[in-house]
Amino acid sequence: MDNDIYGHVNNVVYYSWFDTAVNGYLIEQGALDIHHGAVIGLVIETQCNYFESLAFPDTIHAGLRVGHLGRSSVRYEVGLFSASGELTAAAGHFVHVYVDRQTRRPVPLPPALREALAALC
Repeated sequence: MDNDIYGHVNNVVYYSWFDTAVNGYLIEQGALDIHHGAVIGLVIETQCNYFESLAFPDTIHAGLRVGHLGRSSVRYEVGLFSASGELTAAAGHFVHVYVDRQTRRPVPLPPALREALAALC
């Protein structure tokens, strides 16, 4: 997304980058089928701290780790970095609760998902 009227990427885009980093990793690991999987993650909490503005056309890199791995929930922690900067431009987290796609009730993390997430702890 291009820069907003203030000359930087709007704050809501950072949350989109968080989501892309997490889901991209899980899909890449074969741990998440966003179209047909029986289990999906619902975001129940988000937060972001902004330290520097990010602006198009910078290339943005995301660092990802798991801060907490529960029975049916995960706290993802994400750092965003500009390719032209030396420090974290933004850091935040979001929490997914994994639920049955049909009932939307929490379920234990499937083994493949737990294994992919454990690698980020």
